Parts: sequence; structure tokens; C-alpha cells
Amino acid sequence: MNITHRHIKDIFEYDGSQINPSWAFREFGIYCSSVVTWIGPVNIAPDNLKDFADVGLEIKSNNMVNFICEFFDQQPPNIRIAYLRQRLLVMIFREILTEYGIKSTREGDDIYVDGRKLSISIASVSLSSAKIHFALNIEDKGTPDDVDTIGLFDIGDIFNEDNLEDLIFDIVNRFIFELETIEKDISKTKVLL
Repeated sequence: MNITHRHIKDIFEYDGSQINPSWAFREFGIYCSSVVTWIGPVNIAPDNLKDFADVGLEIKSNNMVNFICEFFDQQPPNIRIAYLRQRLLVMIFREILTEYGIKSTREGDDIYVDGRKLSISIASVSLSSAKIHFALNIEDKGTPDDVDTIGLFDIGDIFNEDNLEDLIFDIVNRFIFELETIEKDISKTKVLL
């Protein structure tokens, strides 16, 4: 499976519409499986909420690292595989936190540091593709009053403007590597008869 990563330097808001199918193609001309990353605010419009458990909740932050993943390798798309890939992405990020000496906990697809929520995520499918949105608070600003949150820049003196893009590329490169090596493992494995 060929996966393209495009990091967008422009700042723009994630409002939930980016989870729609073929967004990367319509916006950036990317017509294969992809991971698009950018930094910007999150303010999900009620009409764009995809998780029934989130209806009526505010999902917002002044500044987040956003990851939009889209996969076309399964037809029809499989929501179970979409969620497994989402959890893989979340766990890769958590692995990186551990390497920096940061203790975290995971509840499903949410990551917490010191009991404060660091991430948001959703996975879903359309008729043509599987989609994932994963986002990390950069600072604890502009988040809902009823959620105790934390940002990357609030965790000691580890992450900052100078190394944030390196972190983004590290996460994406590890994620793509895992997905590509899974494909290689499938191709070389003798099936059981």
C-alpha cells in the first residue's frame, strides 16, 4: 500500500468536514491513501460530529496538531480495520511519549498525561475509504470548560515550536512504516491449509 504524507504549513481550522471522503484529493490533489498533517484550531460543528457519544458536547481547542488519514486499500472499507489503525496511531504516539520519559495513560483512543486529556480522535468509513482524525492539544487553551486538558507545550520543557514539526514527522513515519511492513508480512506469509 502506497501512503503519501503531506504536511500543510498553512494554519486552518479542523471543523469536522475534513473527515469527509476524498478531502485530501479535493483540497490538495492527493489521490491515494494519505496522511495530511497541519497545525490549527479545532472547533467541530455539531453537524460534523461522527461519534454518537459526542452529540451535545463541545470539541474545540485553540491550537492542535491535526492528522487526517484516508485509506483506499479495502473495498468496501472496513470500520473495524479503521479503528484498529486508529489505535495503532494512538499507541505509536504514546510510545514516543514513553521514549521522552513522559508517563501517560490511554482510554480507548484518548491519551491522558497527569490525568488530563491530551488528544481527540475518531475513525469512520465512507463508501470508498476509511478515515481517521487524530489531534493533539498544543496548549491547554480554548478547550471545553468541563474537560481537564493538557497540551504538548504544557508537558515540562520537552516540546516546543522548534521541535513540533519533527514530532509530527516522527509519528507519521512510524505509522506508515508499521502499515507498510504489515503489507510486506502479509505478502510473505504462508497461509494455513
